[in-house]
Amino acid sequence: MQNRAFLFILATLLIDAIGIGIVFPIMPDLMDRVGAGSTAEGSVWAGLMMSAYAGMMFLCGPAVGSLSDAIGRKPVLLAALALLAIDYVIMALAGTFWLLLVGRLVAGMAGSTYITATAFIADISSPEDKAARFGMIGAAFGIGFVIGPALGGIAATWHITAPFWIAAMLAGLNVLFGIFVLPESLPSEKRRKMVKRDINPFTAIFAAFRMPGLAIPLVCLFTFEFANMVYPTLWAFWTREVFGWGTALIGMSLAIYGVMLAGVQGGLMPVLIKRFGEMTVLWMGLTSAVVGMIGFGFTNTLFGLGLFLVLAALSDLTPPLMTAMSSNMVDEQRQGMLQGVIASLSSVAAIVAPLIMTGVFGWFSGPNAAVYFPGAPFILSAVLILAIVPLVLRMSRQAAFTLD
Repeated sequence: MQNRAFLFILATLLIDAIGIGIVFPIMPDLMDRVGAGSTAEGSVWAGLMMSAYAGMMFLCGPAVGSLSDAIGRKPVLLAALALLAIDYVIMALAGTFWLLLVGRLVAGMAGSTYITATAFIADISSPEDKAARFGMIGAAFGIGFVIGPALGGIAATWHITAPFWIAAMLAGLNVLFGIFVLPESLPSEKRRKMVKRDINPFTAIFAAFRMPGLAIPLVCLFTFEFANMVYPTLWAFWTREVFGWGTALIGMSLAIYGVMLAGVQGGLMPVLIKRFGEMTVLWMGLTSAVVGMIGFGFTNTLFGLGLFLVLAALSDLTPPLMTAMSSNMVDEQRQGMLQGVIASLSSVAAIVAPLIMTGVFGWFSGPNAAVYFPGAPFILSAVLILAIVPLVLRMSRQAAFTLD
């Protein structure tokens, strides 16, 4: 049952990633379609859409995670997938920015796909297997980002809305697949009653931070996710501004990144953990993040872009390790709550980061920029990663945070 469940969750996240990635290459053209203005102006409106999505996920995340603790993972996961299918239909039909925004709000409500999936993985994994299995989740997303952007770039040449119809179809088919195949990972005797405080995202977050030793990895994870938002927020706009790329090249570059991400988290990460231990691998990820972001800040060559894209993929060693450290500090009955809190913290980062990153990008790349420096948001992200180095050093000194 465990192998079948694990494979289904990976397939679910793969399809989810395809649906997400299929939209990335068309964002500049989509903003043009609804009259959002130039590349710099369009990036700001796109950032607002991403913040709206994250805001809804923040409000709903802990409640969804706790709901899965109470009634089981399967019904919550299937409901989220169904809501995603509805969202893509709304996006396909949208002819104005505000209808696109409604679609993003609906998608934020459905953000429980990842929350419930990670809780599902935690249910069926031993403590020593969690880091590697969370890495496999990243690998599934990586493969999805290979297929999604490439498919989106091609489908957009047929019609700008074609990627949304494809994503809606995939999500709908996955709901049907899950109804017949997905087992329940949380037995009724291990469920807990959902209470009012579970609905308040701040209550759940404060409760998680009060758990012994959990605050530092959560702060580090939040900061890393905040900084790493520079990639999904600005990649399409930055490559168009610096290199003049269209949807096909943007989609291809994201697909290449997806290949590398799948290789890093699905293949390289378990080998590195076994050889060097989790804290050493965590440092590898953080170092790659800083060097890669600084590199993107200054490069304007294809060679530099390719080199730093490799480092960006290696930096994604970091989130699964921090998630595993956090997961091993709570019992089975609170895995859903914890994953909801982690998702909410990521959502807070995703609410604020797109507004800041696109604002910085617009300030330094717009027609009235006093200093033309479109790579400025990447430098800001590198500074944020460097700021958590003292906390990671503290984690490395505490044996309780290692799983070796």
